[in-house]
Amino acid sequence: MVKISGVIITYNEERNIARCIDSLKPIADEIVVVDSFSKDKTKEICLAMGVRFVEHHFRTHIEQKNFALTQAVHQHILSLDADEYLSDELSKSILEVKNKWPSEIYRMNRLSSYGGKWIRHGSWYPDRKIRLWNKAYGIWGGENPHDRVVLSRESRIFQLKGDILHQAYKDAKQTLDKIQRYSDIFASENIRRRSSSILKILGHATFAFSKSYFIKRGILDGFEGLMVAKAEANHAFYKYSRLYEVNRNIRASLIITTYNRPDALELVLISVLKQEVLPDEVIVADDGSGEETRNLIERYQNTFPVPLVHCWQEDIGFRLSAIRNRAIELCKEDYIIMIDGDIVLPPRFVIDHKDHAWKRQFIQGSRVLLLEKKTMEMLSSKRISVDFFDRGIDNRFNSIQSKWLTKLFSYYRTGHRHVRGANFSFWRDDILFVNGFNEDFAGWGREDSDFAVRMNNAGIRRKHLKFAGFGFHLYHKAYSRKQLPINDAILARTIENKLIRCENGITKALTGQA
Repeated sequence: MVKISGVIITYNEERNIARCIDSLKPIADEIVVVDSFSKDKTKEICLAMGVRFVEHHFRTHIEQKNFALTQAVHQHILSLDADEYLSDELSKSILEVKNKWPSEIYRMNRLSSYGGKWIRHGSWYPDRKIRLWNKAYGIWGGENPHDRVVLSRESRIFQLKGDILHQAYKDAKQTLDKIQRYSDIFASENIRRRSSSILKILGHATFAFSKSYFIKRGILDGFEGLMVAKAEANHAFYKYSRLYEVNRNIRASLIITTYNRPDALELVLISVLKQEVLPDEVIVADDGSGEETRNLIERYQNTFPVPLVHCWQEDIGFRLSAIRNRAIELCKEDYIIMIDGDIVLPPRFVIDHKDHAWKRQFIQGSRVLLLEKKTMEMLSSKRISVDFFDRGIDNRFNSIQSKWLTKLFSYYRTGHRHVRGANFSFWRDDILFVNGFNEDFAGWGREDSDFAVRMNNAGIRRKHLKFAGFGFHLYHKAYSRKQLPINDAILARTIENKLIRCENGITKALTGQA
């Protein structure tokens, strides 16, 4: 006979937990309750019933349930939610397999109630779940909040007779409250991982209702069957609506790197003000510029419509990686757009970068190079003409904006070739994961390539954006390349060792070290 650990996660379940524990007692050799610091009498009830009670801060359903697995003494797990309990027939089936144990994985049906009535048709039944298994064969996975056991080893799945009884919803208000909460979780889990649209919202909602009410015969459950079908449709409608909203409303920080070129920086700031959608903050990452740059920024700070932050470090040589890391540390938004201080932005620049801000990728935008003569004219006049924005100056084909051409010509690239950091955008979590830019780089060259290689090694793809998100690059003289052989050697080590994180990176900036 195998020994079974009954495992439950809870939060404010004083109405349900005793019933759940009572159904497990005839079967489980131990019962473990992992609680998210309930405010009601859940803890008091559990301790009175003699279970092992563990308190653990909740992050997601999947993480909490996997933590609960680690608290179980026995190898074989029977997992229930607090609002579930075992039917008599299912209890009998589990006791039979406990004595013989013909498989390592067991599946059972879940029977849910609406308004006190058990729903035996529609999308709710049979709701097959793996809830009894050898934990060496799988852990919790799937998608929050609809977690499931993800199997890591093959084994025959044995279907048990009987049902998990699930007290789901008592009325329409409780249903809508839970749908809204689950829709928010779905949207936060899938922001910029899945797409949504008006057609998808309507299509998913219509199909969910039709499937539950007609295809799976929910109509046979009367009024309650209609409410369940409507709940399924509402869930699809709200979760894809919330996803549509969060995908459209990404907040972004704009970092502008500069060094003693206030005339160019002013043009860039003017172009930021002309954006159709402004960034939510602008941080000027200043690698040691003098008073003229400081005075310029202070003058614009007085009237700038979003926060304009001056992030300055002492001038002790070209330290682009260091000032970028310090600027990233100051960013308050989840998505970061980063440009050099000589990249003038067309009006849709921020919109374009936001539109392509999908998870597990970072963007390298194009630069339209300007001839020296035109650059000098712009810098001397400090004006950006309508003609400049509408058509570009010297390379008009590369400055065409087109969603269709973007889809057709944008592409992904790996490795360190053709990396240009003058126009980047990425998720803040991703750059923290690789520890930012490597501050071992000094002088001009290869810090961008090193960053791109480490991002690729972490599974974050580099997307070259074409016909969108481009900037106009003002002419400047070439930087000294004296340090390049040393920087090439650092890059070579990153490539050879397939590094993801650099040791001398943003962690130093985040901890406030010099």
